[in-house]
Amino acid sequence: MSQTIQASAISLKLLEEKFGIQENIDPQFFGEWQNGLPEIDAWEKQGLDRLKTGFLDLIKDPPLKENLVRMTVLYPLLFIAGFYLSPLQVKPEQAVNIVIEDEDGTIIEGRIDVLVLKNEFWILVIESKRASISLEEEISQLLSYMLANPQSDKPTFGMITNGGYFMFAKLVKAENPQYALSETFVLRNQGDLDQVLRILKRLAQF
Repeated sequence: MSQTIQASAISLKLLEEKFGIQENIDPQFFGEWQNGLPEIDAWEKQGLDRLKTGFLDLIKDPPLKENLVRMTVLYPLLFIAGFYLSPLQVKPEQAVNIVIEDEDGTIIEGRIDVLVLKNEFWILVIESKRASISLEEEISQLLSYMLANPQSDKPTFGMITNGGYFMFAKLVKAENPQYALSETFVLRNQGDLDQVLRILKRLAQF
């Protein structure tokens, strides 16, 4: 008998058992977050400074809920990075289902916070959380959404953020799915938000 699991409740262990997903620690596997990053201009830098100032002001009066994180950090960041310009398409709140082909027919379902498409191909899957949530706890949810990419011959990139912290992921499905994670970027750290924008601009080139 089939069972349905919410993506928000999925564990990394279950993804490993059901999909055979494994972490690839070879730096060359996910070099996109470090190599060939474009520069940012004065206008982009000014926008990042205003974004940072606004977030740090809001965080003084918690709680900072998920929707507010999207409004104050995620959506402005995507705007600055040029994600609202053709041929890129930003699709908020996309429902996804992943059917595991095993004896119990497990279904993982959930809603992607933001999906970025380029000519109908998945470019970036984004998951946002409220400020008090640890990113480490939500990696499995992001990976489960990335596994739903119908273009299995192309890598899928992901980003997860709670406003103050950012992490990127890369998934290659193939026969044995592999993923890798970037380091964690901290909004308060000097230069980290600049690096987040540069990585987003790099991924947009795909």
